[in-house]
Amino acid sequence: MNKAIYIATTEPNSGKSIVSLGLMHMLLGKAAKVGYFRPIIDDLEEGAVDNHINTITTYFKLDIAFEDAHAFTRSEVIRMKNEDRDDAIIGTIIEKYKALEERFDFVLVEGTSFLGEGTIIEFDINVVIAKNLGIPAIILASGVGKTLDGLVGNLQIAYDSFDDKGVQVLAVIGNKVQKENVALVTKALRQQLPEDILVAAIPLNPTLANPSVKEIADELDGTILFGAQHTNNLVNGFSVGAMQLRNYLKHLKENGLVITPGDRADIILGALQANLSANYPSISGIVLTGGLTPEEPICQLIEGLSEIVPIVSVPGGTFAVTNQIGAIKSQMYAENTTKIKTSIRDFDTYVAAETLEERMITFKANGITPRMFQYNLLKRAKSKKKHIVLPEGTDPRILRAAKQLTDANAVSLTLLGDKEQIAEKLRKADLQLDMGKIRLVDPQESPDFERYATALYELRKHKNVDMTTARDLMKDVSYFGTMMVHQGDADGMVSGAMHTTQHTILPALQFVKTKPGISLVSSVFFMCLPGRVVVFGDCAINPNPTAQQLAEIAISSADTSAAFGIEPRIAMLSYSSGASGIGEDVDRVRQATALVKEKRPDLQVEGPIQYDAAVDATVAQSKMPDSKVAGRATVFIFPDLNTGNNTYKAVQRETGALAIGPMLQGLNKPVNDLSRGCTVDDIFNTVMITAIQAHGL
Repeated sequence: MNKAIYIATTEPNSGKSIVSLGLMHMLLGKAAKVGYFRPIIDDLEEGAVDNHINTITTYFKLDIAFEDAHAFTRSEVIRMKNEDRDDAIIGTIIEKYKALEERFDFVLVEGTSFLGEGTIIEFDINVVIAKNLGIPAIILASGVGKTLDGLVGNLQIAYDSFDDKGVQVLAVIGNKVQKENVALVTKALRQQLPEDILVAAIPLNPTLANPSVKEIADELDGTILFGAQHTNNLVNGFSVGAMQLRNYLKHLKENGLVITPGDRADIILGALQANLSANYPSISGIVLTGGLTPEEPICQLIEGLSEIVPIVSVPGGTFAVTNQIGAIKSQMYAENTTKIKTSIRDFDTYVAAETLEERMITFKANGITPRMFQYNLLKRAKSKKKHIVLPEGTDPRILRAAKQLTDANAVSLTLLGDKEQIAEKLRKADLQLDMGKIRLVDPQESPDFERYATALYELRKHKNVDMTTARDLMKDVSYFGTMMVHQGDADGMVSGAMHTTQHTILPALQFVKTKPGISLVSSVFFMCLPGRVVVFGDCAINPNPTAQQLAEIAISSADTSAAFGIEPRIAMLSYSSGASGIGEDVDRVRQATALVKEKRPDLQVEGPIQYDAAVDATVAQSKMPDSKVAGRATVFIFPDLNTGNNTYKAVQRETGALAIGPMLQGLNKPVNDLSRGCTVDDIFNTVMITAIQAHGL
């Protein structure tokens, strides 16, 4: 079940609050606990809180601290983007969102407001955030100042931008349209957008468009002299009292604001009396300009009246103040319950809430982004902190990764190697390791050395291994580390930064061995492509697998994919798609595909299939139009090691994709191999994968 929705707009003053309030009201009627999150808020004065967050959390009484309900201010994001720290931005937003997701049944996520510096990049930021959170979106735009074609075109472009990035849009809403044009806007949107998109139009409501006396007082830095309890009065227009009272009374309007210099006692008292009179319109308030306030006798007279509208004193001349008031854009705030209730009512009236609710509940994310994948790795590794042994403790990359892993509290570690050499490497790298979380072991000096050598002898004596040979082998860090795993003294091992693949996995094949029912150890890479994560196998172990072995690799890779949150759709790759090709190689893939279907009918698998047909929907429609996998594959099984190894490296280098792995499949306990060209990030990610495997996948 989907647990969140992202509300995005294309411009400032779009009336986004009406959708946030309406959705929150709807959700609280269906879920026990609903959270609210704004990834990026406007810049605030010290000690202030974001008005959007305060309005939602206060009115609906949500149990969310202000600091938990947002990630960054706008200026913080701009600074970090200028420093090329986009990953840090998204990483923090994911972490904040996930914390709320764990606490609440559903989370309403509201995008930015397009105010101030940086608005040119805000739309793209909202698309990226929604994509990385893996949640669907609702898009809205204001109809104010737009033609029908302009409004519909604006929303069409916004929809295409989200859709192109893989963000599913559930609803598109034209807001603040003229009431007589609601049906026209809805029809035009329906004609331009896919049928499965909910479309709606919400009319401009003067109650929501008009500012309150409180908003005007805040904007003008005014002082409320009288009637503080009525500052939520809405202002439906204004007029300047600069003429004689007898003439000005003719210009009063219902719920209008009176603007007059602070020394015009006649206008002040006349307007207050008119407000009480059945013969004149009611007024919303009085603004006194020039920083002037009525004299004491006049104040006493006002205080004695039975009913007083808000009277606000502001600095500035009448002309300037009038222009400022005319430019004020009304906002929603917690105390103005009239506006909030009106927003909820309008949302319920003009948006098909039941249809939207159904689509929100049934939404299923299509894939997972690299940032979310890495976040999930770290979170799962930390949930059950495992003990991982790193045999190559003298490699500076291993030491830097060890520092990052323990700082993240992801695992506990044992580093193997000469302790003096490790200390020297740490000194040269200026690294300080937390020895409460890291243990240094020199195999030859270990008190476990003889026990491990004896265990190896018992396991391999049928292969003519004697105790002398066993001791010699146990001096090797790969054998010692693997024996730690085999004996249960470590939960997993990661090696290969300084050793070949054979050197790393041979001990595991000799005595850790494969799981019951599995005859083959294989490998996968998690390929973190732009916008999604897929699985490549086998790219590291088996040179020329038979059809039976290919089938086993495919099944193991699909299970691995599912265990790491990627829905498996298997593409059995070849140089031909479908039944068109002939030859020994393509026949082997065809036979392997049939075996997968026979052994695991629950899996979606297609083969033989070419890479372009597996990933491109247009090519898939042309070559394999009836396939459920073509164009949507997430697990790619290569026909041989030559193809797989070169392809993963080509994709990695040409696209800048992060390749996490290889992760070995099929062993009784997790042992994973690194490339000798690995980076610190490669080591970090592989250790986390190993720790997760040790959870019992």
